[in-house]
Amino acid sequence: MGIRNQTTISDFLLLGFSHTPEQQPLLFRLFLAMYLVTALGNLLIILTIASDQHLHTPMYFFLANLSLTEICFTCTIVPKVLVNMHTQHYTISYSGCLMQMYFFMALTLLDDFLLAVMAYDRYVAICLPLHYTMVMHPRRCLMLGAISLLCSNLLASSLTFLMTQFSFCASHSIPHFFCDLLPLLKLACSDTHIFEVMMFAEAALSGVIPFTCVLVSYAHIMRTILRIPSAGGKHKVFSTCGSHLSVVTLFYGTLFLVYFQPSSSYSAHTGMVASVVYTMVTPMLNPFIYSLRNKDMQGALWRLLGLRKYSTQ
Repeated sequence: MGIRNQTTISDFLLLGFSHTPEQQPLLFRLFLAMYLVTALGNLLIILTIASDQHLHTPMYFFLANLSLTEICFTCTIVPKVLVNMHTQHYTISYSGCLMQMYFFMALTLLDDFLLAVMAYDRYVAICLPLHYTMVMHPRRCLMLGAISLLCSNLLASSLTFLMTQFSFCASHSIPHFFCDLLPLLKLACSDTHIFEVMMFAEAALSGVIPFTCVLVSYAHIMRTILRIPSAGGKHKVFSTCGSHLSVVTLFYGTLFLVYFQPSSSYSAHTGMVASVVYTMVTPMLNPFIYSLRNKDMQGALWRLLGLRKYSTQ
């Protein structure tokens, strides 16, 4: 069927959790708690880094940007889920759905690029320590952040524009709790071949390439760590990188599970479970992962909270 104007479409139905009404109160409380912990935890990370002069370094600059991205990312998805569950009305307007999809993609891609940049930063710090201040100077950090932001928005905009050209002539019920890419694609009755080719091309550009950069960076880091003679030195360097590796594993593992497959083989149940992980669990865990494994962050956090005596212990 050919492409036609989409102004006749008024809304979609987000049916992600509507089939389990008896679990709605429990899920609502759980998701609300996760949302509050995510927002407050990441905000605390940003305030801690901004308030402590010792943390005004490239690594913490990118960590603060990652935390800000996580807050925006969670605010794009979770409030609408909570409102739908509370009111038992699961509708979302056509324009609202596309806007949610756009911000979801843009912020996910920004997360992706920031994790790659953070891996590169750790590579330079550990493998090229004498050149670190020259390579990761403030202007380059700003440039890397700006390029990540620009690329993520351009890639998200292109797919969102293509989605606006589709005809949705079947059911408008989306078996998901937000307007994700693949569930929307399943509803389209236009020819989606070009869209899928572009989606996989962008996935390779924005997923495989940054992930490869992460792997290459940590391969060099591990080789450098193995050359450190003292066990204490190895532990110190590994603990610095361990938090970042934990976040990378959670982030890429769930994304690859969902998006690196043809739309015809997409499973709504698997997609929803994985989506809960990367939209709610991973952003919530980030502040704990980065603060609990980092003594500099712990000290700065205690000072921010006025617990100075603990920051010196």
